[in-house]
Amino acid sequence: MTVLGPPRSWSCQWLPFLILLLGRGQEPRVEGVTHYKTGDPVILYVNKVGPYHNPQETYHYYQLPVCCPEKIRHKSLSLGEVLDGDRMAESLYEIRFRENVEKRILCHMQLSSAQVEQLRQAIEELYYFEFVVDDLPIRGFVGYMEESGFLPHSHKIGLWTHLDFHLEFHGDRIIFANVSVRDVKPHSLDGLRPDEFLGLTHTYSVRWSETSVERRSDRRRGDDGGFFPRTLEIHWLSIINSMVLVFLLVGFVAVILMRVLRNDLARYNLDEETTSAGSGDDFDQGDNGWKIIHTDVFRFPPYRGLLCAVLGVGAQFLALGTGIIVMALLGMFNVHRHGAINSAAILLYALTCCISGYVSSHFYRQIGGERWVWNIILTTSLFSVPFFLTWSVVNSVHWANGSTQALPATTILLLLTVWLLVGFPLTVIGGIFGKNNASPFDAPCRTKNIAREIPPQPWYKSTLIHMTVGGFLPFRYPPFRPWPSLRFLAFLSPVP
Repeated sequence: MTVLGPPRSWSCQWLPFLILLLGRGQEPRVEGVTHYKTGDPVILYVNKVGPYHNPQETYHYYQLPVCCPEKIRHKSLSLGEVLDGDRMAESLYEIRFRENVEKRILCHMQLSSAQVEQLRQAIEELYYFEFVVDDLPIRGFVGYMEESGFLPHSHKIGLWTHLDFHLEFHGDRIIFANVSVRDVKPHSLDGLRPDEFLGLTHTYSVRWSETSVERRSDRRRGDDGGFFPRTLEIHWLSIINSMVLVFLLVGFVAVILMRVLRNDLARYNLDEETTSAGSGDDFDQGDNGWKIIHTDVFRFPPYRGLLCAVLGVGAQFLALGTGIIVMALLGMFNVHRHGAINSAAILLYALTCCISGYVSSHFYRQIGGERWVWNIILTTSLFSVPFFLTWSVVNSVHWANGSTQALPATTILLLLTVWLLVGFPLTVIGGIFGKNNASPFDAPCRTKNIAREIPPQPWYKSTLIHMTVGGFLPFRYPPFRPWPSLRFLAFLSPVP
C-alpha cells in the first residue's frame, strides 16, 4: 500500500483546548454544524478504511486503488481527531446543498491484477470505509462477498462501484447523512487473468430530503452510529449507573464499618491507657481476625513512596474520569464529534496532574517520608513512563504497517510539549502544596514498635495468586463475536 504523509496543517490542534476552556452553552449553535445556501458546495472528505472486526486497524482511504485526485489535499485536523486515527482528505465527489444527482461519473479506472488482488483481500477481510460530510461520519463496506455451499464451494467477490448518498436537511443545516448500495449490482472481481487489466467506472448519486428534526442529537431513527457492534460504543447511561451503584455500595460499607470500628478502636485506646505496660498481650482480649493485629494495621509500609505515588495517580484518574463525564453531561463538548473525547482527556489529564502531586506528596509527608522530590518524580512517572514505552512499541508497529493509528512526529512533539510545560510543572506545584500542608499522621490506635511475626501462608493466599485473581475479574465476561450481517443489510438499504 502507498503510505501517505500527514495532513498539511496542524494549526487547528489547539482549537479543542480553547473550546473546552471557554465552555459553551447547549444551544443555539451546535458544534461542527455549517449553514448552507441552496447550491453551496458541500465537501465530502474521505477518511479511512479498515477491517470491520478490528476498528483500531485503519489505513488511509487512498491507500486502496480507488478514485483519487491528482493532488491530495488534507484537511486540518484537531488533536483529538489525529489521536483517533483520522486522516481526512478532499475527494472527487461533487455535492451541492439541496441539489440531487443521478448516477454521475466519478472516474474511470484501469486496474492491474495486483490492484485487483489488493481489493479482493480488503473485501475478504470485510473492509469498511469512512467518509465525513459536515462532520457527520458515513460508513459502508468496500465490497461484497458471498460464500455458499460446501461441495462444491462457491466464493464470489464484488466491488461496489456505485454509491447512493442520502442527506437530510432542516433549513440551512445538514442533520443526517448516510450511504447505501441498494439496487446496485457489485462489479465482480473474479476470473481475472494475471496479465489482464480490469476497467471500472465509479459513479454516485445524491438525494436530499427535508426533515422536521432540528438538531442532530434528536435524531434516533437508525442513525449511522449503529454501524459498529454495540459493544464498541460508549454507553453513558450504563457508566453513570455503574458509578452511582459503586458510590452507594462504598458508602453503605463505609458507614457500617465506621460504626463497628469506632467502638473497637475506642476500647483499644482505653485498654492501652488502663492496662499495665508489662502485660500487654493482645490475645487476652478474646479477639479474632484482624483485631488480633490491630497494633500493626497502621504501621508504615516499607515502600511508602510507591504507595503514595499509586494513591496520587489513582486520585488523578478518578478526577479525570469524573471530569469527562460531567463535561459531557453539561454539553461542554460533543461526544459524537470526531476526537472530542480524546481532546478532553488530554486536556484534563494535563490539568489534573496537580491532584496527583498534591495527594501523593501530602500523604507521603504524613507517613514520615523525607525524600519528597523523588516521590514527585515517581508520581509523575508511574503512569506516563510505562504508557510511553508501551505506546512506542504499538506506534512503531502501526507505522511499519502504514496504519493511520500511527501518530505523526508533529503530534508526538505536541503531546510531549503539553506534558513538559503543563503536566510536569503542575505535578511539582501540587507536590509542594501537599508537602507544606501535611500534618502528622494521627492513627486511630497505637502502633507497636516491634512488628508482629506473620506465620507462613498457604500458596493460594500468596500475593501472586491475589494479583492474578484480582486481574482476572474484569475479564470474566465472555468476549463478543460481532457479525456484520444486520449492519451490512442496513448498509444495503437507504434511510427512508
